[in-house]
Amino acid sequence: MAHNLLLVMQPATHLRALALLMAASLPGAVAAAGPAPTNGYAVYESDSSFEDVLDGLKLAIQERGMYINNVMHMGDMLTRTGKDLGTDETLYTHAQSVEFCSAVLSRKMLAEAPARIVNCPFIIAVYTLPDDPGTTYVVHRQIPRTEIESSAVMHEIADMLKDVASSAVSW
Repeated sequence: MAHNLLLVMQPATHLRALALLMAASLPGAVAAAGPAPTNGYAVYESDSSFEDVLDGLKLAIQERGMYINNVMHMGDMLTRTGKDLGTDETLYTHAQSVEFCSAVLSRKMLAEAPARIVNCPFIIAVYTLPDDPGTTYVVHRQIPRTEIESSAVMHEIADMLKDVASSAVSW
């Protein structure tokens, strides 16, 4: 099973899909047109099925002692709202976002900087695209390099997100 971490510079189709997924999954998120910022998203890919990667993501979260708060069925929501908006464009074949929490990491992060509450819960999404049915993507927001370099807990969170996403695509 092949899996790779993709650079955040994706083809336009992937950027549009990624921007829509992230914007839809987090109220108030702003999706910019064009290339994603360098510190924006970490995108991984796998040739495993959507179901296997999603199961791998859930297991990777739980194996690390973290709690899954919610699984958001983003693809279904976007299909439903697309019809309401008069469009039949299929953005994703499958798309789900998994919200999860680490009480230990969250408390350490928030004790250091209360404004980081916007990072809670952590979210990692899994999706497939209609024009690329053999690839399953996993994506999470990247922690800005300046935060990683200046904060041990943010470094730990960045490593955790990378490890969980890497585990998901290894299925």
